[in-house]
Amino acid sequence: MAYEIGHLPPLQVGDGVFRIDSGLHRAGMVACYLVEANGRAALVDSGTWHSVPHILEVLEARSIPREAVDYVIPTHIHLDHAGGAGALMRELPNAKLIIHPFGAKHMVDPGRISQAAIAVYGEARFRGDYHEIVAVDPARIVEAPDRFETDFGGRKLTFIDTPGHAGHHFCVWDERSRGFFTGDTFGISYRETDIDGRALVFPTTTPVQFKPERWLESLDKLEAFEPATMYLTHFGAVREVPRLMDDLREGIRVHHAVAAETLDADDAEAEIRARLREWFMERLKAHGIESPEQAMERLLAIDLELNTQGLLAWQARQV
Repeated sequence: MAYEIGHLPPLQVGDGVFRIDSGLHRAGMVACYLVEANGRAALVDSGTWHSVPHILEVLEARSIPREAVDYVIPTHIHLDHAGGAGALMRELPNAKLIIHPFGAKHMVDPGRISQAAIAVYGEARFRGDYHEIVAVDPARIVEAPDRFETDFGGRKLTFIDTPGHAGHHFCVWDERSRGFFTGDTFGISYRETDIDGRALVFPTTTPVQFKPERWLESLDKLEAFEPATMYLTHFGAVREVPRLMDDLREGIRVHHAVAAETLDADDAEAEIRARLREWFMERLKAHGIESPEQAMERLLAIDLELNTQGLLAWQARQV
């Protein structure tokens, strides 16, 4: 089962912003966020069906009634971000679900994404990781196109369309903390790879919508806000935004180059995996990780596989 390892404790990472560990795969891998304002609350990303009891426990510990949660906001519909949204909405009677326009239909009728995940992972792993995807009443869904704005408790949120990782992805600008809830658009940065307070970031090219040019344009959109903080689903808050922005752009370009240069390889999958692994190892070493091989196997094995499959999907679209 995916939830035997437990969760890191909730952590305040910004003004009224609390990181909640969803518990998927391992502690410290997948986060969602509680945002508070004047007795009201919103939740950004939901984890999976298994995450819901823990999220409710955090609300109770923060003395937030379930009726005071105004919004559940998946940044996109990949199941580690939105798999628990429907189950969470059942527990929050006044909440609206805010979703990208391209993702709304999948929240109303999640059968297609459920079957797609079962086809990839198999029934047993799907149930272990996600259990089930609960449909959301369309009357409770708000679609958020580019520059959509809303507020709760006087706290303003702005939604920015950010394709590149996925076409159904937005990032959420929190004016109060001058931070973005970035889903996967600002990549992955595990706290175990922090060295002397400096974060390491890399892209996630999860199948099937990796579009490097659009992703770089999305980063330009985010950069224009001059954010102080990025709240990543994988995992937690990072600062030093200009440096990490440059590193992420370079990582996207490297992934694109690997996919393009192996397009005609006899065994593209093996070649992509080997080249990405080499790049990850170089990044870990340059960052100062003392045991890069161990870090690679313990922290990044899943990401290496997902990025490989995502680049293969990109190649398939070029034919």
